[in-house]
Amino acid sequence: MSFAWAKPYEPKTDIGRWIDERLPLPRLVYGAIGGGYPVPRNLNYFWNFGVLSGLFLTIQIVTGIVLAMHYYSYADGAFTSVERIMRDVNAGWLIRYAHANGASFFFVAVYIHIFRGLYYGSYKAPRELVWMLGLVIYLLMMATAFLGYVLPWGQMSYWGAQVITGFFSAFPLVGEPIRVWLLGGYAPDQAALTRFFSLHYLLPFVIAGVVILHIWSLHIPGSNNPTGVDVKDEKDTLPFHPFYTAKDGWFVGAFLTVYAVFVFFMPNALGHADNYIPANPLATPAHIVPEWYFWPFYAILRAFTVDFILPAKLWGVLAMFGSILLLFFLPWLDRSPVRSGNYRPVFKRFYLLLVVDVLVLGWCGGAPRNRSTSASARLPPPTISRTS
Repeated sequence: MSFAWAKPYEPKTDIGRWIDERLPLPRLVYGAIGGGYPVPRNLNYFWNFGVLSGLFLTIQIVTGIVLAMHYYSYADGAFTSVERIMRDVNAGWLIRYAHANGASFFFVAVYIHIFRGLYYGSYKAPRELVWMLGLVIYLLMMATAFLGYVLPWGQMSYWGAQVITGFFSAFPLVGEPIRVWLLGGYAPDQAALTRFFSLHYLLPFVIAGVVILHIWSLHIPGSNNPTGVDVKDEKDTLPFHPFYTAKDGWFVGAFLTVYAVFVFFMPNALGHADNYIPANPLATPAHIVPEWYFWPFYAILRAFTVDFILPAKLWGVLAMFGSILLLFFLPWLDRSPVRSGNYRPVFKRFYLLLVVDVLVLGWCGGAPRNRSTSASARLPPPTISRTS
C-alpha cells in the first residue's frame, strides 16, 4: 500500500548513501516507523501501549545487564549481593528499583495492549499471526518474570519457586521428574538458582527477537483501528512520523512520570516485604503469593480444592494454563465478521464481564486464604536439598 505522501527513502550524505548501498538498515527503519509507513488517522490512545511495551522491554534489558554485572548467583550469597547492589554500587538502588518496578509497568502496558486487541478485534484475519506472536511474547514475559523473582533469594523468592515448580508435579508419572529436572534437585537450591539466573538473562533477548517478528507481521496487513474497517484511502491515513511519534512521545513522557513516582517515592509498593528476609527452607511464610501480575492465574489455581476424577491440583493447573492457551484459538472461535467491539452490543457486555472477572480474580489471588486449602498446602512438604 503506497500513498502520495509516502516518499521513498533518500540518503542525504555520501556516508548515508554508502551505507544504504551495502546495508540498507536506515531504509528499513524508515519504511517501518518513519514517514513511509501509513497509519490510520483515527487511532486512539490505547494504541500507544505497544510503543510503551517496547520501551519497558528496553529498560528491563539495560537495567538487567547492569544488575547482572554485580549479582552473585550462589545460594549462600545471592541475597547479600542484592543488598550490596542497593548499598555499595553507585546508583545501584536506582537500577534495582527501576528494574523491579519496570517489570510491573511492563505488565501494565502489555495487559492494556492485550485487552485493547480483544476489544477492537485485532486478533481477527488477517492479523491472526500478529495476535499469536503477541501471546508468545506474553508467555515469555511470564517465564522471565518468575525466574527474576527467584533471584533475590528472599523468603518469597524461595517459596515462590517451590510453589510454581510444584505445578509440574500435578501431572501423573512425568510431573515429578520434570520438576526435579527443572530445579536440579528436590528443592530450590544452588542448581536452581544458577539455571534460573542464566535463563532470566537469556529470555529478554528472545523476547526482543519475537517482538521484531511481531512488528514485522503487523506491517504486512497494517494496523487495525477503532472502527475495525480496513483503511484503503490515502485521506484516512497519516505517516507514522511525525504524527504518531509526537503522539507517542508525550504519552510516553506522562507514563514515565508515573513510573518515576513509584521508583523514587514508593519503590516497594508493588513488592512483598517477606522478600527482604533471607531464604529459609525451614520457615514457611504465612502467606505465599506471587507478584501481582500473576494473581488472576494464582486465584484460578487455588479455586480447585476438591478431587473429582483427577486431583484438585491438576484441575487447577489445567484451568490456569487453559485460560492462556484458549486465547491462541480466539481468531477462529470468534466468527463474527465485525471486528470492533463498538458495534457489537452483546460482545461489549461479555467483554466488560471479562474485565470485571480478571479484576476479581486478581483480588482473590492476592488475598490471604486458609492454608489448609491453599495451593501451597497441597504441595509435597518441603525437603532440604542434598547439596545444602
